[in-house]
Amino acid sequence: MVRFLKIVEPALTILPEVANPERKVPFRERCLWTIVVLFIFLVCCQIPIYGAETTKSSDPLFFMRVLLASNRGSLMELGISPVITSGLVMQLLAGSKLIEVNHSIKEDRALFQGAQKLFGILITLGEAIMYVFAGMYGPISTIGLGNSILIVFQLFMAGLIIITLDEVMTKGYGLGSGISLFIATNSCENIIWKAMSPTTLNTGSGTEFEGAIIAFFHLIVSRTDKVRAINEAFTRENLPNLSQLLATVLVFCLVVYFQGWRVDLQIKYVKYRGQQASYPIKLFYTSNMPVILQSALVSNIYFMSNMLYSRYPSNVLFRLFGTWDEATKKPTSGLAWFVTSPDSFWEAITCWYKTIFYVGFTILTCAWFSTLWIEISGSSPKDVARQLRDQGMVIKGHRDVSTVAHLNRYIPVAAGFGGACIGALTVLADFSGAIGSGTGILLAVTIIYQYYEMFTKEGMQNQIIE
Repeated sequence: MVRFLKIVEPALTILPEVANPERKVPFRERCLWTIVVLFIFLVCCQIPIYGAETTKSSDPLFFMRVLLASNRGSLMELGISPVITSGLVMQLLAGSKLIEVNHSIKEDRALFQGAQKLFGILITLGEAIMYVFAGMYGPISTIGLGNSILIVFQLFMAGLIIITLDEVMTKGYGLGSGISLFIATNSCENIIWKAMSPTTLNTGSGTEFEGAIIAFFHLIVSRTDKVRAINEAFTRENLPNLSQLLATVLVFCLVVYFQGWRVDLQIKYVKYRGQQASYPIKLFYTSNMPVILQSALVSNIYFMSNMLYSRYPSNVLFRLFGTWDEATKKPTSGLAWFVTSPDSFWEAITCWYKTIFYVGFTILTCAWFSTLWIEISGSSPKDVARQLRDQGMVIKGHRDVSTVAHLNRYIPVAAGFGGACIGALTVLADFSGAIGSGTGILLAVTIIYQYYEMFTKEGMQNQIIE
């Protein structure tokens, strides 16, 4: 039987590829590459798509824009959706044993990553065509066939840029991954804007500033009743308020606190007696990957549901995926509605069945993706035991043959329970009314913490060298 990875191998030779660095890239140079990659991404976020019809209608993917590092109407319309969707598909295929891959073999790892890139390119092309077909840039009859093809080409090339930038980062030229960098940038930009935005809006009770902090000082200065002004700054609706900002800070602190939870396994060198070290197993063992994959799943449910409903609104089967309000572009029933966080505390109480489904879906999918990820990413008990053995290390008090059994007591539990905790924190952030989505805040905090650990580790290494 011919293996799937061998079938796609000939196609991988024509894909664009970033060469591996021939030397260890210095830390300052990696910082420079990270800034360059981020600059290119931000520039693409501001370049509008040529040929698209200007529309002021509601955005059906508004809730997912921050998580997908997407910007409506720009070259970054698709964001990182093709990258994480291809990763999700390949991980599901490998996890369910539908394709055979051995991550301990270097050739298999390279073929798997190449196949993932190939799927990412194909998904980019597919999503670009579906966006145009669904009328995201105006009816094809209005914008014309030529502009439609041109829009697909622009979105496809922008997708290739995103895939290449992510590969530059993951190959070791930059810090972290491109996906994490883009998500953190979008999330932080969203929070800072809603806290400090100088834009003024007329809400019916007078002109107000959009930014919560600026609005607070404006209300204090402009209103004669200071107590009412403070109350309005904390409780105003339809615009960001200080309560939401404080909830965001609370979630930030909680995530940082849980980041410190870990179990240190004592390990020792076989050849050098007396030398010991520790192997930390964190509560968030798989970091933010579970919530990234869960976000990819939800975003694809949104997109497919909206596209099917807009084309076939009376089809009973397609209505099960979701029905949408034409004015607000929000799901009103079906699967898309159930996987959406309640808009308010009142909705969470009155639609208790939706709340239970949403909480269970978020927590269970995060736990499942986290458990699946350890097998795909090479961080399962067998992989860790092999890494320790290759480095001439064993767990203190255990023989080499019992290392896997001992690690099985910690790693799967940390992955599953840690994933569930990430899902629970996401739900808490959504219900607390934190600025942006709970998923976006959680991703931003975990990514920022990863960069903090990178800089701390680099600083310690420089001190040792000096």
